[in-house]
Amino acid sequence: MRDLYERRSDSVKEATDAYLHRPNEAELRWMGETSTYFLATGDETGGTFTLVDERAKRGVSVPLHLHRDDMESFYVVEGEITFFVGDQAGEKAGAGSFVHLPGGVVHGFRVESDTARYLILTTPHHGEFYRAITLPSRAGGSPPLESIDESQIEQACKEYGVEFVGPLPRED
Repeated sequence: MRDLYERRSDSVKEATDAYLHRPNEAELRWMGETSTYFLATGDETGGTFTLVDERAKRGVSVPLHLHRDDMESFYVVEGEITFFVGDQAGEKAGAGSFVHLPGGVVHGFRVESDTARYLILTTPHHGEFYRAITLPSRAGGSPPLESIDESQIEQACKEYGVEFVGPLPRED
């Protein structure tokens, strides 16, 4: 049966540039213990969007930042995440929640549940930023042995127009 699906997805790709990623087939990259599956890249979507599937543990956070030219949307699949937008108090978002952030909006987030899984829809340009701040997985999907270098993140921020504004507000 798998051979039939493989032939079908290959023939669909050839005919339409459509493609199919089955679970765990997309490119997997890591930042620390956060995994990022690249489900759709700008190259694969004709430059229209990037879609990633991230899985993170409690306490993982992204400080307040902005990217002026790149929108970003989050769909929480599992768990709970607090999103911080502008100078507003954090809003907890559970499974099924959707958050859209136009370019230029200050935002950040923190994973509140033991684990969280969320999809991020963004521009191809911002998707390449994700690639620049992550490392490829080892064989079998394991995280790399080395850590991402802070200077690599700083360089990627400059190159892709990501500006850090400050830390997330403290928890109550």
